[in-house]
Amino acid sequence: MKAKRHEGHERELPNAHIFHAILPVAFVLIWILDSSIYHISTFLNDFVLVEIRLIIFIVVFIIALTFILLSHRALFKSHQPSNSLITNGILGYVRNPMYLGIILIYIAFIFLSISLICIGAFIVIFLVYNWMVNFEEKILENLFGNEYLEYKAKVPKWFPSPFKT
Repeated sequence: MKAKRHEGHERELPNAHIFHAILPVAFVLIWILDSSIYHISTFLNDFVLVEIRLIIFIVVFIIALTFILLSHRALFKSHQPSNSLITNGILGYVRNPMYLGIILIYIAFIFLSISLICIGAFIVIFLVYNWMVNFEEKILENLFGNEYLEYKAKVPKWFPSPFKT
């Protein structure tokens, strides 16, 4: 019996959904264990007021949700993947706004409890997402050719450019 795949699955890393499920669960488990139970690497919390950490958490979390929402609107206007390269909206400022939003959620939780172990886990998670992005960008290069290469040259991969070129 074949698993039912969604439209556009051929533009993603095979079984990417597994990474999207396992990485946050592992991170939250590590975050809870270090931040709430064992406090192995949260000594920096003694130097930063909880109110400041909470404000930073809220701001970064809202920015993350904004990136996710804007990218979702740009990419999933219909249930069918676009046959053309989408370069407008948020995708005119950063190539991977949805993944950036996900990464920012991890960063928000790190700010909330400044866990050094979580920072280590985040580095691993970021490397996995970067690997996924590199894989998916190769697919887009093959699919859209020079048009994607030109887009890639103009629009940053991870850090949004406030200036459209």
